[in-house]
Amino acid sequence: MARKRAHNISVSNLYRKLDKRNGKTYYQYRDPRTGVFHGLGTDSARAHAVATELNTLINKQLADQYSHLLELSPTARSARGVSVKRWCERYEQIQAERLKDGDLSANTLRSRKSCIKVIRERLGQLPLAQVDVKALAAIMDEYKEAGKKRMAQSLRSVWIDLFKEAQHAGEVPAGYNPALATKQPRVKVSRARLTLEQWRSMLQEAEQQGPAWLPIAMMLALVTGQRRDDIGGMKFTDIYDGYLHVVQGKTGVRLAIPLTLRCDVIGMTLADVVARCRSTGVVSKHLVHQTEKRKGARLGSHIHIDVITRQFARARDNSGITWADESSPPTFHEQRSLSERVYREQGLDTQTLLGHKDQRTTDKYHDNRGHEWLVIKA
Repeated sequence: MARKRAHNISVSNLYRKLDKRNGKTYYQYRDPRTGVFHGLGTDSARAHAVATELNTLINKQLADQYSHLLELSPTARSARGVSVKRWCERYEQIQAERLKDGDLSANTLRSRKSCIKVIRERLGQLPLAQVDVKALAAIMDEYKEAGKKRMAQSLRSVWIDLFKEAQHAGEVPAGYNPALATKQPRVKVSRARLTLEQWRSMLQEAEQQGPAWLPIAMMLALVTGQRRDDIGGMKFTDIYDGYLHVVQGKTGVRLAIPLTLRCDVIGMTLADVVARCRSTGVVSKHLVHQTEKRKGARLGSHIHIDVITRQFARARDNSGITWADESSPPTFHEQRSLSERVYREQGLDTQTLLGHKDQRTTDKYHDNRGHEWLVIKA
C-alpha cells in the first residue's frame, strides 16, 4: 500500500519541490509544449491559480492550432465545415468592407465586433453548421439574467446577420439560421424623456457653470435635431448657400438644414445659434469647440463626444431636477426627441429633419413615455 501523500496536487503540470536546506516547499509549472519548468514561488494558493490559468490558455492555443490544421486539410474541412472562429474572422472582414463603402458607421462596427467576440470565444471551435438554437439561447439568457437585456438584443441581431452572410457564402445550408429561431429579448425603455422646462433649467445651469461651449451644443441639438456625434463634428465649412450641410455618421443620410429654420419655443433660428458659435472669441473650424485652455486640449480644438456626454450629465445633475422612480436620467441624445416633439407641434416634417427612412422610427421619438401632459384643445 502506498504511503499517504502530505501534499496532493490536483492541477496538471504543477509540481512541488521541498528544499531541505530551509524546509520550504517551492512550486513549479511545466510547460506541456516545451517541457521547460517555470518557478511559481512558495505560495500554494497562488501557484494553483496560476497553473490552472496557464492550462486553460495553453489548451485553448493547442485547440486553435489543431482546428487550424483541420481546416487546412480539404478532406477534413469538407466533412466538418468552417468553424465558428474562422467564419467570424471572415464576417468581420465583410463588415470592414461595408464600413469602407459607407454602408456602416464606425460605431456600429465597434458594436458588432463586441457581439462577434462573444460567439467566437464561447463557440469558436464548433463547426458553424453545428451551432444550434439551444447554445445561442443559453448565452443570451446569461446576459438577460445579468440585467443586460439590451446587449442580449444586440447579440441576437448581429448573429442573425452573421448566419445570413454564411448562407450567402454557402458555408451553411439555405435557411439555416439558429439565431433567428431564438426569442427576441424584450427591453423596457427606462430612460426618462426630457421636457422643455427641464431643458431650460439645464441650459441655465450650463450657461452659469460652463464650459462655454456646452449651452451652444445644447442649442444646436434642439434647433437641428441631430445626434451627438454629428453635432460634435459640425464645421463652419459645412455652412454654405444658406444651409448647414450634415452627413449623418450613423446612417450616411445627407441633410441640408436651412439657416432660417426657427425653433419657436426658444425663439432662435439656426443662424442665431451659429452666430453664438462664432462669438466665443476663439478661432476654430468646429461649431462646438474648446473655449478654454485645458491640459491635453488646445483652444479651438474639437470636443470629444464623451466629454460632451459628461458635461451634459454634470449640468443635468446640478440642475436639481428629480426623475421619476425607476427611470434613468435623460442623456444628451434625449434632446433629439425633444426637438422632434417641439418641431412636430410647429408643423415641421420631422421625419426628414431627423433623417429617418421610416415614419415609425420618428414616431418612437415622438412618444413622451408619459412624462408630459396631453393637452386637449377645445
